[in-house]
Amino acid sequence: MRRELLNFVKFLARRSLTLFITVMIATYITIIIANMGGFVDEIVKSETLFRIGQSIRQNPAYKNLNQSEIERIIQEQYELEIKRIGLDKPFLYRSFIYLKDALTLELGRALYLTSDSGSRSVKLIILERLPATILLFTTIQLVIFFSSLFMGLYLSRHYGSKLDKAIIALSPLSSMPGWFYGIFLIIIFASILRILPYGGLVDVPPPEDPLKYALSVLKHMILPSLSWFIAYFAVETYVRRTFFLMFSSEDYVELARAKGLPSRLIERRYILRPTLPPIITSLALTLISSWMGAIITERVFNWPGLGTLLYMAIGSMDSPVVIGIVVLYAYLLAITVLVLDLVYAIIDPRIRLGGGYT
Repeated sequence: MRRELLNFVKFLARRSLTLFITVMIATYITIIIANMGGFVDEIVKSETLFRIGQSIRQNPAYKNLNQSEIERIIQEQYELEIKRIGLDKPFLYRSFIYLKDALTLELGRALYLTSDSGSRSVKLIILERLPATILLFTTIQLVIFFSSLFMGLYLSRHYGSKLDKAIIALSPLSSMPGWFYGIFLIIIFASILRILPYGGLVDVPPPEDPLKYALSVLKHMILPSLSWFIAYFAVETYVRRTFFLMFSSEDYVELARAKGLPSRLIERRYILRPTLPPIITSLALTLISSWMGAIITERVFNWPGLGTLLYMAIGSMDSPVVIGIVVLYAYLLAITVLVLDLVYAIIDPRIRLGGGYT
């Protein structure tokens, strides 16, 4: 027992260190890309110099000074401002400071974007958008996951049926992303029939009654949810169905059938249980990825989530916000992978902590 506990601690420490190094490398690469190797800093410097110059030249207090004096004052204030925001040091040096701040979740202040309250705190900006993304995409992913799981199990019992053939025929719908179908849904249900909103999170003005507010949000979720369901339900069902069919043909399943065990028991004990690791992996990674939203889908439906925020941050070259979103996702993904490793050892006795099979 003591040896097993020691092995568990060693595995946990080794795995945590590996994942942390991975997060650190991914974060540093993001810092380099988001800052374009320091080019964004040069843009910020230029904008700072222009802003200070405009402010001083338009200030009546300096109108009697000659041009050289004005330029000297502009340069002095510019240098003070650059030092204040830390751009007086080389980018390579600052990139490691950015890395330390990002890894400790000291995400700093945005360059251009603000929260709804006017704050430039990157943490606050992200936390304001995160609930909307979780609400929409986690709901969508859970509905698709569980519906495709149970439908796939049903089709594995009815292989070759009309419904099975229909799912196979519809699976190529996934060749187009969800937002593609969303455009047509908007045209049909919002533009022509006028029974659903074009997009947004809630009606304008928002209802004051909590129940009406919730119903309004649900109404706005219908079209984006339906667009993703159309795109991904059939192919996910086809994948699950094929997966279950593969396990249904295993020798131990045939032996269980030969013993006369009930089909429900066979499915639960001999088909579903061995497939739990990949099923749990799929669910966990799907949920974590859904937290990052979907840029195009959120833009199509004007959904105020992280996808829209990332789009705005990239468009305005607001590197602190881009880095903050990536760091958040990297940490969530690393934690999820670590938890999955531990869950595997619990649900599958063949897996030994530390890797390999017993």
